[in-house]
Amino acid sequence: MAYRPGRALFAASALVAGSSTASLAHAAPPRSAHHPAHRARPAPRCVPTVLNRSALLRGTGLAVSPLPGSLDASSYTQISLLGVPARALSGVSVRGSKTGTHRGRLRGYSQGDGASFLPARSFRPGESVTVRGALKIGSRRHHFAFSFVIASEDNLAPPPLPRRLASPPTQRFGSRPDLRPPVTKVTLRSGETAPGDMFTTPIGPGPNGPEILDEAGNLVWFHPLRPNTYAANLQLQQYYGQQVLTWWQGSISSQGVGAGEEVIDNAAYQQIGRVHAANGYKVDLHDFHITPQNTAVFPVLNTIECNLSAAGGPSAGAVIDGIVQEIDLKTGMVRRQWDSLDHVALSRSYSSPRPGSKQLPFDYLHLNSIDPHAGGRMLISGRDTWALYELDTRTGQLVSQIGGRHSTVKLGPGAATAFQHDATALPDGLISIFDNGAMPTIHPRSRGILVALNPQTNTDTLVAQFEHPTPLSSGSQGNVQLLPNGDLFIGWGAEPYFSEFSSTGQLLFDAEMTPYSSYRVFRLPWTGAPTHRPAIAATAPGAGPSSSGAPVTVHASWNGDTRTASWRLFAGSSPRQLAPVASAPKEGFETAIATPAAAYVAVQALDGSGAVLGTSATIKA
Repeated sequence: MAYRPGRALFAASALVAGSSTASLAHAAPPRSAHHPAHRARPAPRCVPTVLNRSALLRGTGLAVSPLPGSLDASSYTQISLLGVPARALSGVSVRGSKTGTHRGRLRGYSQGDGASFLPARSFRPGESVTVRGALKIGSRRHHFAFSFVIASEDNLAPPPLPRRLASPPTQRFGSRPDLRPPVTKVTLRSGETAPGDMFTTPIGPGPNGPEILDEAGNLVWFHPLRPNTYAANLQLQQYYGQQVLTWWQGSISSQGVGAGEEVIDNAAYQQIGRVHAANGYKVDLHDFHITPQNTAVFPVLNTIECNLSAAGGPSAGAVIDGIVQEIDLKTGMVRRQWDSLDHVALSRSYSSPRPGSKQLPFDYLHLNSIDPHAGGRMLISGRDTWALYELDTRTGQLVSQIGGRHSTVKLGPGAATAFQHDATALPDGLISIFDNGAMPTIHPRSRGILVALNPQTNTDTLVAQFEHPTPLSSGSQGNVQLLPNGDLFIGWGAEPYFSEFSSTGQLLFDAEMTPYSSYRVFRLPWTGAPTHRPAIAATAPGAGPSSSGAPVTVHASWNGDTRTASWRLFAGSSPRQLAPVASAPKEGFETAIATPAAAYVAVQALDGSGAVLGTSATIKA
């Protein structure tokens, strides 16, 4: 089905949709045996009596977290006070019902619009914490107070993502034997695609890590991670005015929950930043945004003990709380935190609350994307509620819900999603969504879709859908990217394909990297300029290292460089007596250059004008 980009269908303040992603597990997690509820101590309540309260303290303009009345705060929480200059706050005191008065310090955000109280010691699970203070507005002094309850953390380590033991096919390079990326096969290349390289994070049985590929599927850059460490969501962002690479790395559980950090590299692939979660948490893999205000917004999926009997689960249960944190990049402090348990009812889930155990907690929402926007709106996606939720970022309250149980928007034919990913608000007012439709199978095929919201009629209409020629049912992951020329680029998640479609639905590009998957795949313009030297190796044809007097084949590469157009080969009888003997255009990641017998060789990387970009070490041939 074709679509025609047009005028915005709703104002910026209207409902918008953020991106979403599902569990990374390729199959439903195994059901572990669990003890009958009567044999275990009941867990505390984790859902407040009143859902969707405002974070704004009445009469103050101050938005706080943890949310007043919440039951899910961390023992290591800071108290965030957002909306006024730090100098307007005074007399902040914090007292736990079990631990008494907590000393600490008030530290302002670099944006100048608030501060966090940083307790000197942790709180105790189950205790109520009361915060008091004063706020000066003009010449008047307003006193405020609120309280929240500390949750009991589920400290059991979740089952890790299973690793297949088979040895997969990988690429091998003479000049970089340490790099063994997956084999990527381009099966369709029309010549009409949008410009840019492809950004992937292969997950599979071999080496894993962030990876960039060119249009032909050749490796541009690969950063292998240590065993049992995974990467996700490699993308380009702006960080203090410069374009940077960002990606998540860490561990992944069998339920698709990530525990890690965000990494920031510059164009030379030098690490210039790391972003960590606060309040005792770790960053989840599903999304990451650097805002123009120099803050970072990302999800956390945190497991706490919870009495699930009201939802049909065990009384001694555990649940995964979907959390959105906004961090001040300069100070690392939490500006705001949003917890799904305070706003989305457990009964909205299409997932079973059983076993709901500490080993396999109830993943009732599976927060898998965040799309922050100017104007105080944010839209998140819940995989297991089949819904998108629009938030008022100032109050944290849900404004509306698209899809799922009790949707506040009427869905037109074909607009409903199931286990969806990566719902993104587009500049023209459309929303792109990767609709998995599985697992279990709800729709016969996974698809990328475009929908339009009409705020006047409060309806959601399917505008276009894009399906792979090979029927695919992707049980996890996936994304849809609108390209500058109007094409759509789709990563098929758990299915090892990525494709580009024209706006009229014509398939322009298709590639696969079996048996790997990539959480998301993007096509993005990129110039990589590494500062390390080009790599070089020399062998005799059909043999290992060359013998004296034999012809030599030199292998040259430069991991991450996108500027090299050709290679110049130097050879000589000693390292100090090298002369140019051959040249060759760059071919893929590694270029082979033949030369007569030589004792020593080196290469230079040249750009399109013939200027030298870098010189390798001189090696013995």
